[in-house]
Amino acid sequence: MKKQKPAPLACKDTLDYIQAANYEDDLDKLQNCDLVIEAVAERLDIKESLYAKVAPHLGAQTIFATNTSGLSIETLGGVFPAELKHRFCGVHFFNPPRYMHLVELIPCAATENQYLDNLERFLVSTLGKGVVRAKDTPNFVANRIGVFSMLATIYNAKQFDLRFDVVDDLTGKRLGRPKSATFRTADVVGLDTFAHVAKTMDTNLPNDPWHAHFTLPQWLHTLIEQGALGAKTKAGIFKKEGKRIMMFDPEHMDYVPSNQRADAEVTEILKEKNWGKKLAALRASHNPQAQFLWASFRDVFHYIAVQAETIAQNARDVDFAIRWGFGWDLGPLETWQAAGIQQVAAWIEEDIAAGKAMSTAPLPTWLKNIDAFHQDSGSLNFKTGQFDPRSSLDVYQRQYAPAKLLGESDKILGETIFETEVIRAFTLDGKVLVVENRNKMRAVSKAVLDGLNQAIDIAEERFDALVIWAPDAPFSVGADLKSMMPAFATGDMVAIEAMIKQFQDTAMRLRYSQIPTISAVQGFAFGGGCEFVMHSNKVVAALESYIGLVEVGVGLIPAGGGSKEFALRAAQASQGDILAALKDRYMNVAMAKVATSALEAKETGHLTADAVVVFNAYELLYVALSEARALADAGWRPETPKTFKVAGRAGAASIMGQLVNMKEGGFISDYDFYIGSKIAWVMTGGDVDEGTIVDEQWILDLERQVFVGLLQQEKTLERIENMLSTGKPLRN
Repeated sequence: MKKQKPAPLACKDTLDYIQAANYEDDLDKLQNCDLVIEAVAERLDIKESLYAKVAPHLGAQTIFATNTSGLSIETLGGVFPAELKHRFCGVHFFNPPRYMHLVELIPCAATENQYLDNLERFLVSTLGKGVVRAKDTPNFVANRIGVFSMLATIYNAKQFDLRFDVVDDLTGKRLGRPKSATFRTADVVGLDTFAHVAKTMDTNLPNDPWHAHFTLPQWLHTLIEQGALGAKTKAGIFKKEGKRIMMFDPEHMDYVPSNQRADAEVTEILKEKNWGKKLAALRASHNPQAQFLWASFRDVFHYIAVQAETIAQNARDVDFAIRWGFGWDLGPLETWQAAGIQQVAAWIEEDIAAGKAMSTAPLPTWLKNIDAFHQDSGSLNFKTGQFDPRSSLDVYQRQYAPAKLLGESDKILGETIFETEVIRAFTLDGKVLVVENRNKMRAVSKAVLDGLNQAIDIAEERFDALVIWAPDAPFSVGADLKSMMPAFATGDMVAIEAMIKQFQDTAMRLRYSQIPTISAVQGFAFGGGCEFVMHSNKVVAALESYIGLVEVGVGLIPAGGGSKEFALRAAQASQGDILAALKDRYMNVAMAKVATSALEAKETGHLTADAVVVFNAYELLYVALSEARALADAGWRPETPKTFKVAGRAGAASIMGQLVNMKEGGFISDYDFYIGSKIAWVMTGGDVDEGTIVDEQWILDLERQVFVGLLQQEKTLERIENMLSTGKPLRN
């Protein structure tokens, strides 16, 4: 598990939660479990045998769930002990379970609601999942529609004679879907797993109008027979040979270089924001790639419309299942609504009549006169024609800003206290001021700093606490380099130094304000964003938070207090040997180490041990406000500014020796070495003796001095320009 990618573990210590057990010696341990999940082979006889073995050992309130995706929950409930069927259900996780938000919850007829509700509470709040209550149909909601979408893509790729690499370029990020797109997704899932799910549809849906298309092509069966199952076997539809990506060519049954991309004509169409215009342009184009895309959209829309009543309760379940289970930015019905429901329906009917669609099944009558799948009152129920409101289950009261569907109005959260172009400050309870950075990617500009300081002023005067929060990821990508470029270009070092000083002063205000400050973090917290997090009095972080001081990537050093903060934390953690405590923290900065989860951030030192980790990012604001009120109610008082010992010249020299080895070994460039030496000089306190006591401002002044000096270096400007133009770091 430590070696798997993507990493299933948020930090290595989570392995300690796993306790090995076996059926011969440990069945009695089941009686203490609130939830038991069965995930054995997809055969009824094997499952029935297991149920008979474990059922006598379950606790009086234990919920027993099957993680099947291929067998009917009602059928499995039929072989589960009758007296326990009221606690039996299906719970279907998506792979990889750490990252995929979706869990489908499927009852059988005998399942009692109280157990489903308790399980949903646990899945949502403790495991951080998005729950869709699915009908007991083959492959439930997400796989039924998502796998059909992949099958339709495979079918249409063949119809329009498109290579796998071109299809993946067309059906990934350009459509607001994962970069693994279609064929790489099949590799990630596992070709054998994908084939199993498709086989379930083939076997269990004989009367489906699209049944003829559930049979996989022979080339895919050949790969499976050869053991080329995808990422887990390092070869599937794609494989890596040295640095080259190779692609399976079905015509020659061999691998060829994966080096072709979408036509510029089509990628220009995909840049259109209006979905109605986009789909119309794809449909009207004579380019085979455009025709392929329209056909793929058409066939998925067509399939959902015809099968919706049997697959899901309402449109919300369909769209959230695909968004959370397959990683689409917009669900299929959201896309259809955005393009105009009746216009798209007319196009589909024209293609059916012309024999272009995968099936001749007519569109259902319920679709007539529908102009929205989602609206403020709820989402369309396919059977009743009414709009179902969201779940009233109490756990969802913890989500102040839940996942939004296209068609729902933007709701202004709380009472606005003040608002600028880039900052909104509001309150939900009149006690805690919440600050939202609305700059692009929540980058920190001078206007953001001004707004944050204004918020602190108001909070100190009128509120009990302050929370920095964002309704979605990222928390902040750091300093707004683009807004600083005019000053860089003109060499206005006075203006630049003034902004860096303001950045430092703002971070220190977060630490020593007269009210407690809380950062509510999710997604990226890089550079200056990380520095604000490190200076907050309390941090509440979503599990999937990626936190790091990455300034080296743009040829700079952390100068908003990040270098100072790691030096301070090293001194506080040291037991007489400052350098030993400093070295790991120094490497975090010099190598731009990013913690890949909030739990790991505690290990790397980006977060302190008392940081609260929340598994459901939609509960972030709820928990942050709770922590803020708790600090205020407990009579919180600001700390006093710190003094601490530094490693001095001797410490810097020791670190430099390590840098020399890294440079000679080819691990870092000459300019990395130069920046690394500057970071060492700052974090060890500059030109002072080992053990010298300094205050925080001493290190902050060194940070600022070095930062401004680096901005005058040509190689730093090259790194900044490369980051702004490509979004990637340059190691020159």
